Amino acid sequence: MTSDHKSIPRHDLAAGSIANCQICGSADLVVVLDLGHQPPCDSLLKPEQLREPERHYPLRFVRCRHCGLAQIDHVVPPKVLFHPEYPYRSGITGTLAGNLQQTATTIVDTYKITGRELAVDIGSNDGTLLKGFKSRSVRVLGVEATNIAKIAIADGIDTIQSFFSEALARQIVSSHGQASAITATNMFAHVANFGEFMRGVAALLRDGGIFVSESHYLPSILETVQYDSIYHEHLKFYSLRPLMLFLSYYGFTVTDAQKIPNYGGSIRVYATKGVDLPTSDRLRQLLVVEDQLGLNSDAPFDQFRQTVQRSKFQLQRLLVDLRAQGKPAPGIGCPGRSSTLLNYVGVDPDLMPYIAEQSTSLKLGLFLPGKHIPIVDEKRLFEEQPEHALMLSWHYAEPIIAGLRRRGLKSKIIIPLPTVRVIEA
Repeated sequence: MTSDHKSIPRHDLAAGSIANCQICGSADLVVVLDLGHQPPCDSLLKPEQLREPERHYPLRFVRCRHCGLAQIDHVVPPKVLFHPEYPYRSGITGTLAGNLQQTATTIVDTYKITGRELAVDIGSNDGTLLKGFKSRSVRVLGVEATNIAKIAIADGIDTIQSFFSEALARQIVSSHGQASAITATNMFAHVANFGEFMRGVAALLRDGGIFVSESHYLPSILETVQYDSIYHEHLKFYSLRPLMLFLSYYGFTVTDAQKIPNYGGSIRVYATKGVDLPTSDRLRQLLVVEDQLGLNSDAPFDQFRQTVQRSKFQLQRLLVDLRAQGKPAPGIGCPGRSSTLLNYVGVDPDLMPYIAEQSTSLKLGLFLPGKHIPIVDEKRLFEEQPEHALMLSWHYAEPIIAGLRRRGLKSKIIIPLPTVRVIEA
């Protein structure tokens, strides 16, 4: 640790409303988009819970005028969001699984990680990413708070079922030694106790080791109107400059970064434990592009808000028109982001009778929070062949649609974002 704790803004966030920027501490926050009060997106309901009260929390997308961080301004307790029965699995989506394992092999090749060294994945889910390291004979350890950890363990991936903390990091060092590589994919923006998290990463990683995070990328969110990626689990939406500032507080230098396709547009950031280290050409090029986008000005965010509102009303009109014709459109796929979209647009079971999920999904038999749309096996889609269906996993639309067509689905498929369009059979 190179910084005096007194000089670091408060990065461990209490549950509730946030009045200051999560990275720099500034109070100069401006609301970009208010999505209303929404339920936590992965708090899916069992049938017996449908008549019980549901918890809803404010969901507002704001930005800091000082450091430029885009964020939400309310913290839901992590144990509410990442409960033991958390239903998300990274390994069941072929495209994502391949991307995650490629992350691991890229790190091994770029940083010459050997079989004697340790790679730790924080928020390791079902161990999909760690399989990439293991395939290269690197020692692996996962840290996963939910019961998905049991799936990884059964699959031969050494995993600790716990939230990551500085104390746990020191226990891992005692039992396994320091890590040469630590990964945090699609969870680094989720952490409320961010200072605790980074102190743990710094303790666990050897000097000169690499910490690799993957997160939704703010420019991609703005460009492709991904308001559905705004939900309570995502506390922050990174561009590079705020993230570089944050990591510098804990003795890390962002040495490289690249845009990747995951989740509709993400940023993979390589941070080396050490200060004032050389940086890559592609990092510098990305910073130039970010500056050209004007991310520290109101204009791109005003345009985003206006486009979101137009998109909402277009989708509402289409679904209402289909329902008036007696042809309600079921949903395809139930990623976390579908909850934001369907609750914000106001889609209930009258407009969407069900959401079809893969037969291996942990979500089957449950109901979407807020709108209570049932989640069913996708075989119903093929049996009913509805005239239209709404692609909720639209960020992976191309490979999903290709697979559905191969298996005989004839429905016209509605793509909700970045603009509403219909793909004919």
